[in-house]
Amino acid sequence: METHQERLDVMSDRMKALDYRMTPQRRAVLKVLAESREHPTVDQIYERVKTDFPMTSLATIYKTVTLLKEIGEVMELNFSGGRSRYDGFNPSPHPHLYCIRCERVTDPEIETFEGVSDELSAKTGYEIVGQRLDFFGVCPRCQGMARA
Repeated sequence: METHQERLDVMSDRMKALDYRMTPQRRAVLKVLAESREHPTVDQIYERVKTDFPMTSLATIYKTVTLLKEIGEVMELNFSGGRSRYDGFNPSPHPHLYCIRCERVTDPEIETFEGVSDELSAKTGYEIVGQRLDFFGVCPRCQGMARA
């Protein structure tokens, strides 16, 4: 698995290879996404970037995240509530755990997920172009708060 710095370098190199300008603000967005395991919203990315670049607009964040999504360097996750979450650390298809109380999103370590789309394609004849597997529940922290 890549380190946060390696992931940041991959994202940055990909943008440069496609001739996109690498402004300090864009690099800050990439850094937040590469370092985050929390699958932040655009608003959360904006708040983190604003600490170093107070003049950054929310539109800059949206445009950068949209661009990263278009070039396959960020995975968008839509959950109920209408706010998309973004996975820049691991933009390849993988399962997610979603807490229905605090809306925390985590990546479970599931080894048997590999090959599921190939198996489905072979059994159904579908040409699989994407996949997403989400599990919904109540995280241990929220369970503990309910007991208190």
